[in-house]
Amino acid sequence: MATRDSYAAGTPSWVDVSVDDVAAATAFYQALFGWEPDTMEVDGQVIYTNFRLDGRTVAGLGGKMGPMPDAWTVYVASDDVGAALDAVTAAGGQVVAGPMDVPDGKGTFGLFADPNGAFCGLWKAGTHIGAERVNEPGSFVWNELATPDAPSSVAFYSAVFGWGESSGNEAGAVFTDPDGRPICGAHTAGDGEPPFWSVWFAVDDCDATVARVQELGGSVLVAPNDMGFGRGAVVAAPGGAVFGVGDMNQLDD
Repeated sequence: MATRDSYAAGTPSWVDVSVDDVAAATAFYQALFGWEPDTMEVDGQVIYTNFRLDGRTVAGLGGKMGPMPDAWTVYVASDDVGAALDAVTAAGGQVVAGPMDVPDGKGTFGLFADPNGAFCGLWKAGTHIGAERVNEPGSFVWNELATPDAPSSVAFYSAVFGWGESSGNEAGAVFTDPDGRPICGAHTAGDGEPPFWSVWFAVDDCDATVARVQELGGSVLVAPNDMGFGRGAVVAAPGGAVFGVGDMNQLDD
């Protein structure tokens, strides 16, 4: 079991999905991954859901704050969200929200758009560290940036988070932490592909998971195929949120 109780600054630590129909999306992810919803409510209304797997947090879900498509967001751990947002601005990005404290000491978040238009979040842990289970079936295992300009994106995220890179070229790169460990990636977006951060979830059987997505009303954007790391596919939930699934649970923690 790959469990976490903390994250170093600059490491992707949390993912959540913003949706129109909270109840329907909650039911979809419960049925697909076996996640258990742990809801936060105000005056009897659900304002946020932490999904758990075997009691440990794996992802979140909330209602959308404005007119936007259903979408997943990747959050990068930060020791100082305000300073990180200042670095975003200095590097040519745009602050969208934050720093904002989450009630009950859970943490502080921020949201920004990089110079190419991809949204990314920041998370300073309080009592909520982020994902407590990663790199195993039912939890996130990788995050990948689609960008129209891979070199400029590499320069931006290196300036903001101090990420290094390996296997970098005009088509993309693998971002690394200060110890040289791969933590996420980037690739040049294809025709019609918007700039965005995608979330990949590990599964035991990619083909069976994709079939289940379709049974639950979702769609297949990239059919299961061998991707080098294992067998993977890109799918969309019924509400339109895009994510990847792959039998990548063999990756190191």
